[in-house]
Order: sequence, then structure tokens, then C-alpha cells
Amino acid sequence: MQDILEQLETLLPTALSGRVVRTIGMTAAVAGLPAPVGALVEIERQSGGAILGEVIGFDKSLTLVYPFGEVAGLRHGSRVRLKKTTRFLSVGEQLLGRIVDAHGRAIDGHLPPVLRERTRLERKPPSAVERPRIDTPLSTGVRAIDGLLTCGRGQRMGIFAGSGVGKSVTLGMMAKYTSADVNVIGLVGERGREVNEFLERDLGPEGLSRSVVVVATSDEPALLRVQAALTATAIAEHFRDRGLDVLLMMDSLTRFAMAQREIGLAAGEPPTTRGYPPSVFAMLPRLVERAGRTATGSITAFYTVLVEGDDTNEPVSDTVRGLLDGHTILSRRLAGRGHYPAVEVLESISRLMNDIASQEHRAAAQVVRELLSAYHDHEDLISIGAYRAGANPTVDIAIAMLPELQRFLRQNIDEQSSVNQAREELLKLMQKIALIKQNGSAAALAAQQAR
Repeated sequence: MQDILEQLETLLPTALSGRVVRTIGMTAAVAGLPAPVGALVEIERQSGGAILGEVIGFDKSLTLVYPFGEVAGLRHGSRVRLKKTTRFLSVGEQLLGRIVDAHGRAIDGHLPPVLRERTRLERKPPSAVERPRIDTPLSTGVRAIDGLLTCGRGQRMGIFAGSGVGKSVTLGMMAKYTSADVNVIGLVGERGREVNEFLERDLGPEGLSRSVVVVATSDEPALLRVQAALTATAIAEHFRDRGLDVLLMMDSLTRFAMAQREIGLAAGEPPTTRGYPPSVFAMLPRLVERAGRTATGSITAFYTVLVEGDDTNEPVSDTVRGLLDGHTILSRRLAGRGHYPAVEVLESISRLMNDIASQEHRAAAQVVRELLSAYHDHEDLISIGAYRAGANPTVDIAIAMLPELQRFLRQNIDEQSSVNQAREELLKLMQKIALIKQNGSAAALAAQQAR
């Protein structure tokens, strides 16, 4: 009943119409159309048929409309008619295994699914005081993450990576091997060539069967790229409200921000940090806060963030890192060595691991981090043969255990894992480390390996 009342409050007469008086880039200025921001309108064109658009702002007495399609064919005086003041999305279990566009329409060549339920495209995040604590781990299927960066059901994580370091492969592994009930994957601003590659090579039939994939490629208008992120989130919310544990993966949050930058600048917003208008930094928290755990289900979200020039402190990366519950850094240095997944453990963190992992699991993860850090700090000396075995017991153990640590951190695409398996392997590593300490043979082993 409450949902119906909210819908009635947002209704406006759809007979409203106006006329295009000018275009500014991709934006059409319309006179005589008092529609609210966010309303959906239909724009008539001289040729090519009518196109949809969204009200994004106002300029004095004119309404600014951003079209969903090409503005070619628009002319002075083209009629613009209000269609909807609030946008809804058709949803249902029939979406599983399907590939849809930003409007939620199937684009995989099969018959359209019969969807009898609807949900709002933009919803308010769950109330802060109504969110249960996150206390249950979720298996991602990636051993390095499950073991050293354990995530909980309802946690929001960022995957920060430059181009070409295995981001899509990592997401594909998570989609296939996660313990979540449903995957929702948003491909925002992807190259058209990469969509089928991800679906066939990384996701595969096994991953697709339990997933809904929302696609908006880089050549589509900025509004569709923004809407694709909202659509993926709304679909995830629908499954969460049905009591399921959902894994939401969005690739990428940076392209979502860049699309909103286009819209904001077109609406007349002033550019601020590196050309991003204020609306970008307002929309990011509204989007990511919609994920999380509720009394009925959970959305565990992984958002990829493209770092320009591998700079993790650029504006979008810096903002997102402060909004999420942890971050995983994919390293170009490791990828260059053929180390996949290229998770840079020392620069990554899960803020909820201490709340959801057992004490022995946390202790083992901390020892592994210490050994990796010790080796990293002395790597130059070790590589040129200047390190003397016995000078530092921790470094000696790190050198002796390096092959085992690397074996744990590396994982083939077809190798399945879970939180329990990762924890057991960590505990086995701890037994070997304890044996080395007990026998006092770390220095001898390190010297033997150095020779």
C-alpha cells in the first residue's frame, strides 16, 4: 500500500508537451514543458522516428532534455511530450540467464522474458538504523580474497585496477564460484568487443545460468550508461527483497562517474576536481549505499574502479575508497610477472574481516601479510644476492616460504575455491612456518634457495 501511495504522489499529467528551441551538443532546450528533473520524455524527429530523453535541469524558462539516442533529425520546433515522471523496471526470476540493456530489455536474441513484477529504477537506500550487522562470510571463489581479504554478506568492496591486469577474469571467477544465490553483473561503458569475450570466455554458461547481465557499451549515450548502473542495482534489490543473497558486480564505477560528468556538464554544472561536477560526487554514495544487508536478504557488491595511470589517488578512486567497506588492488607489477589473480595483498584491505573471520583465520592471515611485507622490503637485496641469510629471521622464513605463499595467492581460472578451503590452506601454511621456526632451519633453507 505504501508503494502505491508513493507512486500516486509522483504522478503528473502526461499530456504536457513543449517544443525544441535549440540544441547544445547532446542537450535539447525545450520551451513550454514544466516537467520535473528525472522525468522521461519523448522527442519527435524529422527523420528516424521519436526518441526518448530525460529531463536533467533547467535554463531560465527552458527545460533541458538529454536524449537517449542520436540528436540527428531534431529540428527547431520538434514536439516533446511527457511520458513518465517516475521510471519503473520490469523484474522477475525470468531474468536469470539473460542479457539485458539499460532499460531492462533482453538483447540476447531470445524471446523477451515475461516479467509480471515492477520496481522503481531509483530507490532510497535502506535506513542506516535498520541494517543488520554483517556477520557471515561470503565465498567469492578467489582464494587470495577469501583467505586474506575475507568479505561478508552485504559488504561493499572496490576492485581498483588499471587496464589489462585481469579485472574481467577475476569477476568471471567470482561469478562462477561464489556462494551467493544470484549474480547481477553491470557492464557499464564496456567496449562492444569485450562484452561477448566476457560472456563466453570469463563468465561461461555455468556463470551465466545464475546471473543477470546488464550491458551499456561505451558508444551508447551517457544517460544509458548511468541508467545501466541503476538498472543493475534495482534488479539486485529485487532479488534481495525476495530473501536471496545477491552478488552485484559493476564494471566499472569510473565509467559511471564519467557518464554522469557528461550529463552534469551538459546541464550547466561547474567543473570542479579534474573536470568532475558536484553531481558526480553526490550520485556515487547514493548508488553504492543501495547495496548492503537488510532483514530479508543481502547485496554484496564489488565495484571496479579504473585508476588512471595506476594512480589510486585520482578523484573517483579517492572518493570511492572512502565510501566502501574495503578495497582490492590489482597490481600491474604482478600481472607482468604472470601472477594471476594479480591481487596486491599488502595494499588491499577488508574492513569487516575482523568481524566475520575466526581468530585462527585472522592470525594466519596476519602472519602471511608479515612475511610478504618482509620479503617485499628486502626484495632488491635478495634479487642481487646482497642479503645474508640469518640477518633477519622473518626474512629468512619469508624466503623459505615464498614458493608456498605464491602457490596460495595464484589461482587458475578453472580452479574453484571457497572461504573454508582458503582458511584450511592458510592453517596448513602456518603449520609449515611453525615447523621451520621449531627446527631453526629457515636460514639454511634460505641459503640453499639463494644458491
